[in-house]
Amino acid sequence: MAQHVDLPGEYFGEGIAIVRNKVIQLTWQSHVGFVYGLSDFKLLRQFSYAGEGWGLTSRGSELFMSDGTADIRVLDAVTLKEKRRFTVRDGTAPIDQLNELEFVEGELFANIWQTDRIARISPQSGKVAGWIDLTGLLSPVYRRQEGAVLNGIAYDSLHKRLFVTGKLWPNIFEIQVLPKASAK
Repeated sequence: MAQHVDLPGEYFGEGIAIVRNKVIQLTWQSHVGFVYGLSDFKLLRQFSYAGEGWGLTSRGSELFMSDGTADIRVLDAVTLKEKRRFTVRDGTAPIDQLNELEFVEGELFANIWQTDRIARISPQSGKVAGWIDLTGLLSPVYRRQEGAVLNGIAYDSLHKRLFVTGKLWPNIFEIQVLPKASAK
């Protein structure tokens, strides 16, 4: 039997990350997050934050949070207070609509809402190191539904496997990121 917890109807759940045997969950526009025990999903506490909650991922003692802007907030994984933030930029251009987040081999991956692109970001500087273009991954047959957009990234660090999916997508795809071919 799968384990789950239902949010009260007034909340729209968004980003989730696991840190130190706890599940941290954001809500989209309610400015409140929840902390659950990983083993039993028992609610341990709530916390608040300004702005919207979109994506969340963890690395060690830090959480990285997106809110739909070009900024990534870095939160202390214990106190859940903001430690710092950085702006994601491709060259000098800020990249907004940062959504789902995942750490992959030291880089922060972020899908760009309403696009088929994932930015590979330096978590130190916010600089975009490269792009993953997933155009054509999902058949146009499934794109007929409004809202069927790329919106999920997961990384299996043990087996070094990367998975993507989206809202209303019928499948999860395992992808491999290849180096960009050099021009001849």
